[in-house]
Amino acid sequence: MAECRGNITPILTSDKARRLYDSVKDLPIVDYHCHLSPKEIYEDKPFSNIGEMWLAGDHYKWRLMRQAGVDERYITGDACYKDKFVKFVDAVSTAFGNPIYDWARLELERFFNVDLPLIPENADIIWDRCNAYIKDNRLSPRSVIASAGVEYIATTDDPADTLEYHSLLAQEGYGVKVCPSFRTDNIVAVDSPDYMTYLGKLGAAAGINIRSLKDLEKAIDARLDYFVSFGCKFSDVGVEGFPSVIYGADDAARAFERLVKGERLDSLNSNGLRGYLYVMLAKAYARRGIVMQLHIAVTRNSNATMFKVCGRDSGFDCVGDTIDVSSIRALFNAADADGGLPRTIIYSLNPTMYYTLATLCGAFRGVSMGISWWFNDHKRGMFDTLDCIAELGHILSLVGMLTDSRSFLSYTRHDYYRRIVCEFLSGVTPDGVDKYALKASYALCYGNAKAIVEG
Repeated sequence: MAECRGNITPILTSDKARRLYDSVKDLPIVDYHCHLSPKEIYEDKPFSNIGEMWLAGDHYKWRLMRQAGVDERYITGDACYKDKFVKFVDAVSTAFGNPIYDWARLELERFFNVDLPLIPENADIIWDRCNAYIKDNRLSPRSVIASAGVEYIATTDDPADTLEYHSLLAQEGYGVKVCPSFRTDNIVAVDSPDYMTYLGKLGAAAGINIRSLKDLEKAIDARLDYFVSFGCKFSDVGVEGFPSVIYGADDAARAFERLVKGERLDSLNSNGLRGYLYVMLAKAYARRGIVMQLHIAVTRNSNATMFKVCGRDSGFDCVGDTIDVSSIRALFNAADADGGLPRTIIYSLNPTMYYTLATLCGAFRGVSMGISWWFNDHKRGMFDTLDCIAELGHILSLVGMLTDSRSFLSYTRHDYYRRIVCEFLSGVTPDGVDKYALKASYALCYGNAKAIVEG
């Protein structure tokens, strides 16, 4: 990705940092975790306007606008995109220190060739220039992907998904690999009132009537094999709780039988069954060479009133409580007992867990921390993560950057991350080892993620 012209908050502060950045800024992008729509990639419809591109589904921006006092009508309501855009520009113009302030300016420069401050006085000019660029260049999902230099996209998909658009993209021979990831939130949500309804959907996709725990395991195996046939390399789970009890097979089967009978499980049984499923899934991933991603310490849908109005993924989540390290350790040990611990990346939304996780990761081969997630993916948050991983382990255990985004314009976050990585490396590498600093920057910005998707 080509360097922007300097509108971003300064990050590269030395000649060494700039040399490292020059070596990685144009590397391809491996986006191994995102929430882009494979349907939108396949259909490749041109975008209508910059307001739609920026604000149609980006809850980062929605949250910022709410905190700036913008009325909900201009966020998720029925206002036109021009009015929403103007309100966003007004909000972001004084959002100093928030990464969206830098991301938005990077997106304007990189994808629209617009180098103007995001202030209300420029809103009409920016709106007109961006929309003219969209029209003149037929800006669409695929053109943005191509412009950003993306070569691999791992979408986030429910195990019951048909993957029809992944299939269509593969049949077409689209030059960018668009592969599914196995997202198991619904599988482990055993205390959801809709759990058996979901298992009916999963069973239908697998061709199995799920009436026992063994049936569920067979269905999961069938769906995993189906996902692997489309190039799946990653799994993911991001529910609120983390199992503190791990049932054995017999206890788990009995708890599951109660669910089939229509009973609700008490906390001990739901916790133990969930723990069993986590371990079972980990072993299934290990057999197939799938990377297990664990997103922890999050609280979803904190505002009950607004959840009813806007639904999930609308900007009302927050940092959750810390997870007891003994629970995470128990999962790793239970999976590892039979050689079933897969390559694992663990992300915490609560940064107070970083030291705990970094040292736990060092106790298990093939387990590593992920880059700063969500509320932590700003400049300071990334430096904190890099410091922690480097000080307590090996910096090259970090796989690299991901967008974790629903916006096609978010690929500038890789450029933001690459600047931060190069600034970090310039500060911790002594003079005379430029060859190895270049090796590290390549690995952290591209090589490590590339090795996984090609492995």
